[in-house]
Amino acid sequence: MTRSMFEARTLAVSVRRPPEVVYAYAADPRNLPAWSFIESVEPAGDRWLARTSAGPVLLRFAAPNTLGVLDHDVELAPGKVLRVPMRVIANGDGSEVLFTLFRQPGTSAAAFEQDARTVGEDLAALKAVLERAAATNVG
Repeated sequence: MTRSMFEARTLAVSVRRPPEVVYAYAADPRNLPAWSFIESVEPAGDRWLARTSAGPVLLRFAAPNTLGVLDHDVELAPGKVLRVPMRVIANGDGSEVLFTLFRQPGTSAAAFEQDARTVGEDLAALKAVLERAAATNVG
């Protein structure tokens, strides 16, 4: 049986907040518009309907856990699902947030680089939101 592998890039950001705080915030889909490219999100059964500039997508998240696993599936169209590994891990008193991006078949090198930039911007925004909340004693 032939199996394929995709080009992958893991992006990370250090956040000066405890991992349980980072996990709790990032695991709540209602917070996505505050730090990601997602413009709005609402419950849709066992998934979430997210609106983006590219159109709507359905999201399904890993069950709540104590391991920092934030994996999620992104359904772009019926039957077209991207699996997205994401983790929060302890780094001393703070956290590392890791997001692995896979280059999908048919994605150009330029589009993959743009996707990586978008993920990097989202992670930077997550860091900013969480650290700003710590500075103001909120969250």
